[in-house]
Amino acid sequence: MNSEIAKLKQIINESENIVFFTGAGISVPSGIPDFRSADGLYTNDLRAETIISHSYFMSHPKEFYQFYKDKMVYEDALPNIAHKWIAELEDSGKSKGVITQNIDGLHLMAGSKNVVEIHGTIYKNHCMKCHKSYALKDILKDEISLCDCGGIIKPDVVLYEEALEYKDIVKAISMIEKADTLIIIGTSLSVYPAAGFIDYFNGKHLIVLNKGEIYTNIKDALIINDDIINIVNELHKL
Repeated sequence: MNSEIAKLKQIINESENIVFFTGAGISVPSGIPDFRSADGLYTNDLRAETIISHSYFMSHPKEFYQFYKDKMVYEDALPNIAHKWIAELEDSGKSKGVITQNIDGLHLMAGSKNVVEIHGTIYKNHCMKCHKSYALKDILKDEISLCDCGGIIKPDVVLYEEALEYKDIVKAISMIEKADTLIIIGTSLSVYPAAGFIDYFNGKHLIVLNKGEIYTNIKDALIINDDIINIVNELHKL
């Protein structure tokens, strides 16, 4: 792996417009379970994909919120060195931003400024009736989160059966099209349409840093199958 880490370091040094595309794997070291690994959310609870759907939220809000608060909200989680490494590369001008599938807000917490949260965030919520905004703390109080107007408060996360925000799609694709290096971290690339964004990459270097299997064919990429914390620690040694 040492030669691969050295190659990664060289590519980063030579790049001027790095864009990161991150998935659940980058937040596992922060104590947030992923979805599809042996210990993942979907593996341990076969109801998960049904419960975190729009139709289930609308028909069973109490059960949805019970699952959501227990399995998907980790308000005490903190950024790890991988999140901080990405933020440092943005501060230095190497990275132009992050596109993340994660809803945990850890990239912003780490200091990254240009972040596209394509699946939304647990930190924003809105009333489906009057559209009033609510913070995370506001929806953790009751079994079903209701607005002052009586409407149900919905987390601003993209559930199954819901479309991604158009503005986020446009921004993500624009970032990837302009990148000279695209670094994919902690995702199996099995969730569409997000995984399809990499098809818009026309830059020089495509890099995949993922501990597990990747569910798509990627040609001419530098692929390092290891824990992201190990990779970042090795980079810091060079």
